[in-house]
Amino acid sequence: MIHLASRVPDPAVRRLTATLYGYAFLSDLVLLYPLYVVFFADTGLSVGQISSLFVIWSAAGILFEVPSGAWADVVSRRLLLCLAPLVTAAGFALWVLLPSYPAFAIGFLLWGAGGALVSGALEALVWTELDRLGAVGRYARVLGRARTAGVLGVVVSGVLAGPVLAVGGYPAVGAASVLACLLATIVAARFPEHRPPADAPVDAPVQAVVPVPASGHDPAAAVRPVAAAMPGDREPDGSPADDEGDLGWWDTLRAGVTQVRTRPPVRSAVLLVAVVAADWGALDEYSPLLALDTGVRAEVVPLLLLLLWAGVTVGGLLAGVGERLGRRGYAALLGLVGVGLAGGALTGRPAGFVLLALGFGAAQLATVLADARLQARITGNSRATVTSLAGMATDLLIIGTYAGYGLLATVVGNAVAFAVTAGPYLVLGLVLLTRRRPTVVPASSTAAAAHGPR
Repeated sequence: MIHLASRVPDPAVRRLTATLYGYAFLSDLVLLYPLYVVFFADTGLSVGQISSLFVIWSAAGILFEVPSGAWADVVSRRLLLCLAPLVTAAGFALWVLLPSYPAFAIGFLLWGAGGALVSGALEALVWTELDRLGAVGRYARVLGRARTAGVLGVVVSGVLAGPVLAVGGYPAVGAASVLACLLATIVAARFPEHRPPADAPVDAPVQAVVPVPASGHDPAAAVRPVAAAMPGDREPDGSPADDEGDLGWWDTLRAGVTQVRTRPPVRSAVLLVAVVAADWGALDEYSPLLALDTGVRAEVVPLLLLLLWAGVTVGGLLAGVGERLGRRGYAALLGLVGVGLAGGALTGRPAGFVLLALGFGAAQLATVLADARLQARITGNSRATVTSLAGMATDLLIIGTYAGYGLLATVVGNAVAFAVTAGPYLVLGLVLLTRRRPTVVPASSTAAAAHGPR
């Protein structure tokens, strides 16, 4: 339910956001992040074997993504956020205790399951709590800062990984990674969680301004209210189309799938999230190999990757500004992603990571805006389920990217494979530019102001 409060209870919002930022930071304060691809290579794995591990990782996400989203809608989103780091920590421990392809594969299964527990549950919890506090208009900015907090965790990991590796080897790096996961579980227990009553009505979509373009149905327009972009969300009698009531796990899962299947605005938002997030999410895993190809030593790779993480940090912080982008602006942002990633990879030099950082930063911003658009279009009690469907679609595309990259890299090398894989961003940007724009309904200034100060 959308509460249009005249005054936002700032202490409650601060507690929510502080917990979110701490959780995001600790979840990514994993010293194995900048080194695990190098770790696999040092163990003797080929690029093809490493790609197959990434496929296993994504397959695990697909397997657990939607069921865990429905579970979060039925049981407790906070519980899943507490369990996720523990599952991931078990996988990291297995890697360093039994370094081998089977252990790496099982570890990725556990990591994929942990990621699926978070995906959907985190976004749904944050949106619902901000909605309850009358601050749902802050969602994109809060999510962007949370992503930035996670990137800062990765940056700190990159700074510490080299020295810890030099002193204690991979066992020390693994132990530090497990400790960070345990701390994330402790922080997750502080998340507030207020579930709406089972008989609570589902209000019409929030009149938040989200200027992110669509893909597929309902092509993007310039800045417009979300409600104007969501035709058909109510039944003919005026009742909400998805007032799901108190549903069990299976019914909640069906309700989420039905919402995506029957509502073009929601479906197009799900597809946009998947397409934008998939390519750079997959390419990020190959950036250490790209760094090694420039001729630097393994100890220098984490420092070189700091440039990429700095770019992603800036991209997350620009979410508030990015909300003002219209259709052409968002298309240009996607073009910047493609040019930055392809151009940086093809230089074959460490300096090319500056361009890569620009591309990754633009990709982070585009992903945050796409997610905000999706959350604004979801109604009913299946929010985590619908968000998980977007995550599953992303994982499906990522698997295809891993497979294609592995084949390309074997034939033409990492740099060309990296550049070719970044090409879809240019294509999507051109598609958005050439699509006809629908009629735009002006945004209501009173509805935008009702969300309180941003």
